[in-house]
Amino acid sequence: MTDQNPVTVIARFTPVADHVAQLQALLEGMIAPTRSEPGCRSYDLYTTGTEASDFVLLERYEDTAALEAHRATAHYKAYRAQLPDLLAEPVEVSVLRPINVIA
Repeated sequence: MTDQNPVTVIARFTPVADHVAQLQALLEGMIAPTRSEPGCRSYDLYTTGTEASDFVLLERYEDTAALEAHRATAHYKAYRAQLPDLLAEPVEVSVLRPINVIA
């Protein structure tokens, strides 16, 4: 049975100091194709500061199936393949399921 509850994902990226611009460009390149996915409710990129800081993606999907569909796309697979050379540490991903939220 498919989970029909909305799913929120927080993904935190710590770039290698000399690859900040490349990581930002890669993450920005994911915005348009991900937002156009049928199950994507929002896909927003943030930074934690002004210098060589972390980037944070805040993603919302209609349900677990929509998240799984996102992870199966060609653009997701291509971006994931490029990440290792740009990161100082592995991506920190938290998948959140709602308890009490405003829709």
